[in-house]
Amino acid sequence: MLNQGLVEHHKEIVEYFNHRGVSVIFLFRKNLLRRMVSVLANSYDRYAKLLNGTHKSHVHSQQEATALSSYKPIINSASLISDLKEIGSAAVKALEYFNSTRHLVLYYEDLITNCTKLKDVQEFLGIPQMELTSRQVKIHKGPLSDFVKNWDDVNKTLTGTEYESFLRADY
Repeated sequence: MLNQGLVEHHKEIVEYFNHRGVSVIFLFRKNLLRRMVSVLANSYDRYAKLLNGTHKSHVHSQQEATALSSYKPIINSASLISDLKEIGSAAVKALEYFNSTRHLVLYYEDLITNCTKLKDVQEFLGIPQMELTSRQVKIHKGPLSDFVKNWDDVNKTLTGTEYESFLRADY
């Protein structure tokens, strides 16, 4: 949660982590546009509480996932490229700040598509290898065009840029 004080107070946190022997796992998204859609939808649900008046960031049924994915955010296409650059640079900055800590970088997309990634995490943590499962259900499953209200604007903005691949990437 880079937006929850980790970057702003990195010196104190790095010192604390190193002093206490804390291991850090950075879980990033490769597709920053998908991350943006998730963050916007989560923010909306925090106030709308689409699931019987309850806010949920993670769900355990397809019905709940469908309810939450029904909200289609409007993405500010005027600031989209600078917003994506800022998100990417925040991750780079965090890795620079925490380079002296014992850490592992993990990508959400790899975790979803590569079953060996959880074994890498268990090895990093020094815990016995075991079969891990999750009851969580992916909320935004399928093409992003299904989940963004102003998809045409977003598509036009990112086509021909370094972020164009985010438009099509799915898993």
